[in-house]
Amino acid sequence: MLKQVIEIFDILDRADVNGQKVKEVFENHSARNVEIIELIGKGGKTDFVRILIEGTKGKCIGGDAPTLGITGRLGGLGARPAKTGFVSDGDGALTVLAVALKLVDMANARDRLCGDVIVTTHICPNAPTVQHYPVMMMGSPIDTDAISKLEVENSVDAVLSVDTTKGNRIINHKGFAISCTVKEGYLLRVSDDLLEIMMRVTGRLPVVFALTQQDITPYGNGIYHLNSIMQPATATDAPVVGVAITTETAVAGCATGATHIMDIEAAARFVMEVAKDYTEGGCSFYDAEEYERILKLYGNMKHFQHEQ
Repeated sequence: MLKQVIEIFDILDRADVNGQKVKEVFENHSARNVEIIELIGKGGKTDFVRILIEGTKGKCIGGDAPTLGITGRLGGLGARPAKTGFVSDGDGALTVLAVALKLVDMANARDRLCGDVIVTTHICPNAPTVQHYPVMMMGSPIDTDAISKLEVENSVDAVLSVDTTKGNRIINHKGFAISCTVKEGYLLRVSDDLLEIMMRVTGRLPVVFALTQQDITPYGNGIYHLNSIMQPATATDAPVVGVAITTETAVAGCATGATHIMDIEAAARFVMEVAKDYTEGGCSFYDAEEYERILKLYGNMKHFQHEQ
């Protein structure tokens, strides 16, 4: 997927990038379902991007194949005028847009997935920075909750949330890592299917990053979060798994020159393979029967999805 990653990077690494420029790239590849929504907040504005790639048996045409949501989490693609160029925080957007472009190219070549895939992210070249331990992170020009509500839709059956997760001392691995499955306030076991896909894509043992209960609560509640990678889980009942772009050392979200293209390509390939398997019904994010047993034993945990 290197071709798609490079093409998307070329358009995102610009001071004048916006949602319309991204839409034009996809339209040049004959994409039909690209929506841009301008969002304005206290910290500026951003363009929310939603791309639908229809499946051969997807819900959009009356089918019953599962729908996968893929969201690229970030504060911004750039921290202008404080920093010049594409920042580390933009890696999530780069990854998911490369996946979307590859899906469009595959559809043009009559290689369509079984179910629908909905790819979302947002485009902001001049987002603010914020203090965060152990390194600076990118803030968001708009309220994070507003983005979370747009990222996940009632039609999605599962969500992959892709985000740069380098600004910490928890994950000491260069490449990408996945989280356990989060559903309705519960931290569930790591999906064996996703571990298998990760091994076949990388040719290495899988890497899983630690989550705490704090990480799956809404932003803005005064509690420390690793980052915003799991925020989609606060806005949906669908199972959510984080795909973290990682490094061995702590790298600031506002750092430039910190995007490792081959790591992005590998993460994008993983997301693509999950999309293939999941929409065909060959991949599960969680054990539904076990989850029902957990609910029966310990009750509802949805209060963790809402700010108290």
